[in-house]
Amino acid sequence: MFARRSWSATAEATRYDASNEGPTVTPVQLQSMRVESMRVLRKYEPSRSPRQSGDHASLAVRGGLRAACFGLALVVAALRVAGAADPELANAAPKWWKGNLHTHTLWSDGDDFPEMVAAWYRDHEYHFLALSDHNIFASGKRWIAEKKVIKRGGDQVIETYLERFGPAWVERRTRNETAEIRLKPFDEFRCLVEERGRFLMIPGEEISDRVAGKPLHINASNIEEAIQPVGGETVAEAIQANLRAVQDQAERSGREILAHLNHPNFGWGVTAADLAQATLERHVEVFNGHPGVNQRGDKDHPSVETLWDIANTIRLDDLQTPPLFGVATDDCHNYHAAEQEGNFSRPGRGWVMVQATYLTPEKILRAMKAGSFYASTGITLTRCDYDLESQRLSLTIEPDDDATFTTRFIASFPKGDAEAPRIGIEVGRVEGLAAEYQLTGEELYVRAVVTSSQPPRDPVWPEQRAEAWTQPVGWRHRLAGAALAQ
Repeated sequence: MFARRSWSATAEATRYDASNEGPTVTPVQLQSMRVESMRVLRKYEPSRSPRQSGDHASLAVRGGLRAACFGLALVVAALRVAGAADPELANAAPKWWKGNLHTHTLWSDGDDFPEMVAAWYRDHEYHFLALSDHNIFASGKRWIAEKKVIKRGGDQVIETYLERFGPAWVERRTRNETAEIRLKPFDEFRCLVEERGRFLMIPGEEISDRVAGKPLHINASNIEEAIQPVGGETVAEAIQANLRAVQDQAERSGREILAHLNHPNFGWGVTAADLAQATLERHVEVFNGHPGVNQRGDKDHPSVETLWDIANTIRLDDLQTPPLFGVATDDCHNYHAAEQEGNFSRPGRGWVMVQATYLTPEKILRAMKAGSFYASTGITLTRCDYDLESQRLSLTIEPDDDATFTTRFIASFPKGDAEAPRIGIEVGRVEGLAAEYQLTGEELYVRAVVTSSQPPRDPVWPEQRAEAWTQPVGWRHRLAGAALAQ
């Protein structure tokens, strides 16, 4: 989610002066042009004999000079073409990019090779992908027993790998009477699947910690090397400690790294209070496609969406700190489990749509840090806009066959009447392809959730409907006011 004034296409785009006729010619290039022109001149100027008349010789020379000039023009043109600006880059404008920041491969507990996983997302029209195996970054040489691969994904795993990439790419060996196959590192396979403006691989990791017997998982995207979990006395302290480790690598390497907290209800490991107190964290999974992460909560625990609202209310009302932005991922482990077959974690169940000018790790992650994205399980928004001056949140939904859409606007309010509900309250509801909400100024924040009448492509639970979540807006002026008051 973003405010109109929070980004500028002009600021992000590379400046290009259309009046510039071409690049500056260097002395080396000029000398090359002179050599080429003389070569053309010698080629086209006919040799003169004593019997040739002066007029004929003059004509021949003039013809040769014309040819030389023509050759020189070709050289200049070639130089200009070689150094000309790329219109696709020079005139780039913000657009929506679809991506997933949480998925697994055979490098940890997934059931397919990393390049096969990447190929799945590219084939299904994703624009970017982060592979996030547990406490490891895919680097160096690593071999895995073929029987282990088959045990995880089935008899067809190696066969389909060979069919896709061929025997010249797939490396196999027998060691100590055990058939092994090599897992390719990130920097080796990325060149096979990446394409400028089409598909981007982002190096990632799922930092997998445990605190007081409870799981705590944080994804780090665009890392340089693996970041090991550091623990803590409490869950909130461990979140902060692991995020500081991420920050340390970002500062040391000069990389743009984004961390987001995964599936907070997994093992009931993270509470709303933990999320609120861990103020270094700015992103949390509001949807995770793994069927075992307690997405909807239970009688004793709130759903992840409700937990998100509780944490953001505490942050804004009590701690005067920015809210969490909501991420959707599929957390895929099982690429060879057929749809509707068993309780598996399959690809394509959740993703983010990020608005950025260029498909690069830096631009994608900076846009997410600014809140210029929404989360989805199957709904596409063609417009998602918050205007700072009018304080109006508006969005437009892309039609989807016979599906109908309901947009609910959700808000939380400051402490007041102790009896009045104030957290995650529905303040507006609109049916149709366009919706907007006018903030009153009393809200701590407002967000929108769009629900389709149709299920997503691969539901996690039987009654699930496709949804999209925008980011909370309308909160910046409150933090600015609180800062001034202090």
